Amino acid sequence: MGDFVHAAKHGHVLEILMDRPPANAINRQFSTEMYEALSWLKDDVDLRVGLVTGTGERIFSAGWDLKDIAKVESNADALNSADGLEGGFAGIVEFWDLKKPVIGAVNGVAVGGGFEIALACDVLVAADHAEFFLPEMQRGFLPDAGAIQRLPRLLPYNVAMELFLTGRRMGADEAKHWGLVHDVVPRQQLMERARSLAAEIADGAPLALQALKEALGAMMHLPLPESFEVTRCAIRGGGDGSSGLPIYEKMLFSDDFMEGARAFAEKRKPNFKGE
Repeated sequence: MGDFVHAAKHGHVLEILMDRPPANAINRQFSTEMYEALSWLKDDVDLRVGLVTGTGERIFSAGWDLKDIAKVESNADALNSADGLEGGFAGIVEFWDLKKPVIGAVNGVAVGGGFEIALACDVLVAADHAEFFLPEMQRGFLPDAGAIQRLPRLLPYNVAMELFLTGRRMGADEAKHWGLVHDVVPRQQLMERARSLAAEIADGAPLALQALKEALGAMMHLPLPESFEVTRCAIRGGGDGSSGLPIYEKMLFSDDFMEGARAFAEKRKPNFKGE
């Protein structure tokens, strides 16, 4: 698909491969190509799940290309290299319109911005030798392309702060302990496990898969009673768009909504069409 990011469709799954040797470091072209691949996932009605990984067994992504940054003349030039990108840094960290689930298959170290790519995924599977770390504090800046925004929501505050402050390496088993990673497998089994998970997720109803991300995004910051009101508003509106959750509303009044119940009653596999 591109020089640094390749994408291939396998049934309902789009596999996205980061391939910028030697470390999958992120520059503007890399970010643009990642956004284009994820846009394919978003726009293709036959695709239900994305799967992102890196080449080889050593590095998922080393993050922002600091060798390129070291060549620019000013702070503004450095900041502009990572700002104003479609989908945000790396083409993924602020891709708010992407409602289809994305699995990250972490095949090696996820450093800085590479860790932030992983955090932008919905489910992570890691090889047993994978490591996650944020060395930005020791580089003179903050991991502000997703880590300081997302990590304290996913880990206990003091654990996230310690990772920010020290830049230490967190192994795959510790990441699983804290719930950051769904599964840890031997490196030779990583893609088999990730593909199996992607296939399992892709069996879900297409609209429901997208409605889940849409609804959670609207509710997670709300008190519990208000989060119930978000979904009740969609139900009461009858599909008129008043809830602000268009995919959730479409799901509620879709043919697929009734297909699931009918298939269950008829003891057959549902035939979801995304409508």
